[in-house]
Amino acid sequence: MTRREFITLLAGAAAGWPLAARAQQPAMPVIGFLSSRFPGDSTYLVAGFRQGLREAGYVEGQSVTIEYRWAEGQYDRLPVLAAELVRRGVAVLVAVGGSTSVLAAKSATSTLPIIFSIGDDPVKQGFVRSFNRPDSNMTGVSLLTTSLGAKRLSLLSELVPTARTFAVLIDPNSPTANEQTIEAQTAADALKIGLSVLKAGGVSDIDAAFATLVRQRINGLIVSADPFFDTQRDQLIVLAGRHLIPAIYHLREFPASGGLLSYGISLADSYRQVGVYAARILKGDKTADLPVVQPTKFDLVINLITAKALGLDVPPTLLARADEVIE
Repeated sequence: MTRREFITLLAGAAAGWPLAARAQQPAMPVIGFLSSRFPGDSTYLVAGFRQGLREAGYVEGQSVTIEYRWAEGQYDRLPVLAAELVRRGVAVLVAVGGSTSVLAAKSATSTLPIIFSIGDDPVKQGFVRSFNRPDSNMTGVSLLTTSLGAKRLSLLSELVPTARTFAVLIDPNSPTANEQTIEAQTAADALKIGLSVLKAGGVSDIDAAFATLVRQRINGLIVSADPFFDTQRDQLIVLAGRHLIPAIYHLREFPASGGLLSYGISLADSYRQVGVYAARILKGDKTADLPVVQPTKFDLVINLITAKALGLDVPPTLLARADEVIE
């Protein structure tokens, strides 16, 4: 064999090496990410999800592929989006942004592993048999935010002790709307405080609800835990400030953006935990064996700047219990 023939043969073999190597490499697993929210409002939440994956050794684009589907507040789109992800052949389906996403995922598949993050009780919703032993193709994180309405009402009444009538803002499209309404009314009765139930399922409904607050001279507002209200954070804060209405929310993001106060968990951390569980599924764990994660800490955040603008003196006892004070 001549030197030229040898070089030609070697070059031809080398050209085939990358292709052969690629053929031997296993395809990256795919995670389906289904959310009722808007992508622009969820950047920090997706970052938390990716962090959870990284903690378990998965990096998007390098060792795992993520297919995102956003309903952008249009809940009726969720079943179609969930079905798309199932047809895509994802290894695990993540359902976040409220029970509506989880219901859509559950309807789309009874075999694929589903990891959820919801604010209400997954046992009551029929997603799992129990917190410790889900015994189904579903598990995840239960934030319990929908069950904290009574505590938020109590905190708001402590901040506004002269108040005689409060209102609770409910999204009628939420699967837990009735449950949250009953809980709020029970808490108001226990405190001997009048309660007005206002419903808002769209942007214009929020404007109408605040007009009712002003007309009825309501002394304070509890905004219920709901993905729709999360996406309308700026609108809610601006209207509450414009009409001088003390309002309490369920996420730190509200007082951090100018709202009065909040009581609840870290939503970004819940997404991190969802990422951890999704990674465990990819590594071979079964949803039936992964207990539903429950929060152990709830943060009280108070914005003193907003309190001053509303003419409120925050009681020292309330300040002492605050986990974060914005001033």
